[in-house]
Amino acid sequence: MSQKVTACVLVIGNEILSGRTQDANIHFLGGELTALGIQLAEVRVIPDDEGEIIEALNHCRAKYDYVFTTGGIGATHDDITAACVSKAFGLAFELHPEANRILLDHYGDKANTARMRMAIMPRGAELIDNPISKAPGFKVENVYVFAGVPSIARAMFDSVRQSLKGGAPLVVQTVSTIGLSEGMIGEDLRVLQDQHSGVDIGSYPFLKMGGFGVNLVVRGEDKQAVKLACADLKTLIENAGGTPIEGETEGEQF
Repeated sequence: MSQKVTACVLVIGNEILSGRTQDANIHFLGGELTALGIQLAEVRVIPDDEGEIIEALNHCRAKYDYVFTTGGIGATHDDITAACVSKAFGLAFELHPEANRILLDHYGDKANTARMRMAIMPRGAELIDNPISKAPGFKVENVYVFAGVPSIARAMFDSVRQSLKGGAPLVVQTVSTIGLSEGMIGEDLRVLQDQHSGVDIGSYPFLKMGGFGVNLVVRGEDKQAVKLACADLKTLIENAGGTPIEGETEGEQF
């Protein structure tokens, strides 16, 4: 089995915590990282607070192979992520010549003080291309700093995708059933997981048309091991009086 490669996403912004803005980046990054063989092991949503951002950065960059931040690199007073990254790494916070050129070329005579703040970064930061609004993200060691706007965050991720080194991509298959609840199969599912230690089996209940159902998701590096676990899940469901369905069944998750 290959060595596990892990990542963390730090979602930064009071607007997320207040409910004003709904995050769309976690779902995207989780799927893309999984496809690269990188396990998204933790997600934190933190406020625009210098102390909390620095603490989270220092903890997570030491614990995980990759850290991706979203939010807080715009042109307003509450965009403090870049300055916090500088402090977390003990680096000078200064004008990045190439970022400065990019912004001047883009804004021309509309390049005001607020917009040019986005060219101030940790010393030595590597720029991350932003083909949408031009203001670049940046990378320092294993920390990748993205914008919070989903379309821009996705474009920035696409800019660095080829440089990310993961383990073996996970094989993921789902077996679902309608009419059985988790409580009806929970003990048998625990036993089955013990029998298939080479894969991870997740149980995700849902409601559909007023009835219970469960999506059972099997993840692993070995395709044959995943296939065998799915076969046993189908038998488990049949023995419990249900009908196994290949693939995920949509419903109201809880």
